[in-house]
Amino acid sequence: MPVQSETGAATSRPHGGPHERPEGGGFSDRFSMHTKRLIWVWTFLALPVLFYSVIRFYPTLDAFRLSLTDWNLMKPPKFIGFENYRKMFADPAFWQVFKNTFAYLIFGTPISLVLSFTIAFFLDRVRFGHGFIRALYFLPFLTTAAAMAWVWRWFYQPAPIGVINDLLAQFGLQQQPFLRSTTQALPSIMVTAIWAGLGFQVIIFMAGLRAIPTTFYEAARIDGLGEWAILRKITLPLLKPTTVFLVVLSSIGFLRIFDQVYNMTANDPGGPLGSTKPLVLMIYQSAFSSYQMGYAAAQTGVLFLILLVISLLQLWILRDKK
Repeated sequence: MPVQSETGAATSRPHGGPHERPEGGGFSDRFSMHTKRLIWVWTFLALPVLFYSVIRFYPTLDAFRLSLTDWNLMKPPKFIGFENYRKMFADPAFWQVFKNTFAYLIFGTPISLVLSFTIAFFLDRVRFGHGFIRALYFLPFLTTAAAMAWVWRWFYQPAPIGVINDLLAQFGLQQQPFLRSTTQALPSIMVTAIWAGLGFQVIIFMAGLRAIPTTFYEAARIDGLGEWAILRKITLPLLKPTTVFLVVLSSIGFLRIFDQVYNMTANDPGGPLGSTKPLVLMIYQSAFSSYQMGYAAAQTGVLFLILLVISLLQLWILRDKK
């Protein structure tokens, strides 16, 4: 409606009150709060998702495509269907490697987890020199795999060069062949792999133990529970998320073991007689020694499926049952 100004001229008041927004609004008016949050979330996630898709998902899918071809790097890939898979499953060497790979997994994972939890459990109660001792356990994890493997290879040599056999000889015990034996080589390498990852697992377990509220322990002791009952009813159940994380991570590590085997059996990688060869080493030799890229891609596809199934199965078994 027109209003009178100080000069007497009639002016028109704008439509709408002082808090009325113009029609058509901006970004904030067209979407609900939930929708705006989703837009912002996917805006920030777009670049990492794109990067991960290009770096991880595309090469994985392309490896499955390549596994259906015959390619030696010199000629264009030739489509041969599932011939690489038929060749692989009919090869006795593949099943020996398959057996070795699961031996690393089945024995290495539980031993490493039990050992690391035991160390973390007692180390958490140490007050004098706690940081120094923890650093000593973590130091092997920072050491390069190649250097560590060569040091352990030196330990396993015959006396007087090898430290372990030299020590056995001093006590009048028989020397052991270790890496030269088809039965002792795989356990010898497994010991090295467990020792290498022990520090990381100890640190993670200690972080999980420190995250448990002390009030639970105080209430349990007031109720008269002993140390074993507290460990079984309080510590282990509350440590389950940490345990699940380490089980999956450790399993993937043992299924993908390569550095220790390759460096400790450098004269005969995966030997003796293929008794220590894991699937990753077989993939490496197929691709870069025999230049059978399609065959190596087929082996990679099998390894990917094994990792996926094992990880999902462990997550399902160790899930929280409500």
